[in-house]
Amino acid sequence: MNNDWRVFRARLVAQEQIEASTSNNDLITPTNKEEKTYRHGGDIGDMFADAISSIFSRRDRDHGTANGQPDKIFHGDTVGGASVSDDLLNCEDPFVSREELPILLSSKVSIDKDKWAHTIPHIEPGCVLVANEKLGGVFHQTVVLIIDHSESQGSNGIIINRPLKGNLQDVAAMQNTTLDLSLRLAFSKAPVTYGGPVNSDQFSILHGFGEVEGAKKLAPGIFVGGSEALMNEVRIGRLDPKHALFVKGHAAWVAGQLTREIAKGVWYPVSCSSNLILRYAGGSMTHQGHTSDLWSDVMHCLGDDFSSIANSHAGRGDHRMMP
Repeated sequence: MNNDWRVFRARLVAQEQIEASTSNNDLITPTNKEEKTYRHGGDIGDMFADAISSIFSRRDRDHGTANGQPDKIFHGDTVGGASVSDDLLNCEDPFVSREELPILLSSKVSIDKDKWAHTIPHIEPGCVLVANEKLGGVFHQTVVLIIDHSESQGSNGIIINRPLKGNLQDVAAMQNTTLDLSLRLAFSKAPVTYGGPVNSDQFSILHGFGEVEGAKKLAPGIFVGGSEALMNEVRIGRLDPKHALFVKGHAAWVAGQLTREIAKGVWYPVSCSSNLILRYAGGSMTHQGHTSDLWSDVMHCLGDDFSSIANSHAGRGDHRMMP
């Protein structure tokens, strides 16, 4: 997790938010000189540059434009062939451009690399969907980790903040499951979470151990799958079974469905630290916060209006009865 490019992006977002706030204050109360330049058709590019940056660095809660159409999101079409400068200091962030590099290197913004979150304008594997405070049902105040996303084929993810009572052995004994007996024995003490209403008799595994055989890397330090290889690591004592989260069931969307739900404000797409995502899979818990309420913790990390929403919609926390 020491080379997590998402930390660099989070720092850029924080820097842009500060600059946008300063720019907005300048635009609200312009000086006489600025008014004169505008009225005479002078160069106002610098005047509005930060305001435009503000539009794309903060997610508008209206989730739409003035004509009621959903906002367009970035698809990353222009970053696939970008070359990486030596000045990136081994940063793997595919979103950092040469124009943004001075901000990155000179930024005085400090973020907690173990506990951060910010909204993003697109869906990417390894991001999370934070449920809108008005969403009810089984997804009420959930945090869903995106595993796969395709506009043409659909999306799937897993709820990561609904830990079930007991460990894997307890859950497997009480409920119908297709889980292999050898896995049940090796990971008998592993925690379990309700992952969603689809295929609720099947399990997947979330961990931060590494990219072992059969595992899929979602983001730096975040992996799903590889249960057979992980079982061997447990047997030789290199993996604590309590640092692997078994996920019962998952969530799924048909092609285009998730994008429509986001446009309607059902979900807040968010990038957040690995330790938040791995809270119930061995993630660090050394920081103060809502340690038993991941939804509130992520909302508070987002800051601004999100913190107020979390305070006014304080719920029952992560531990609650689930199907």
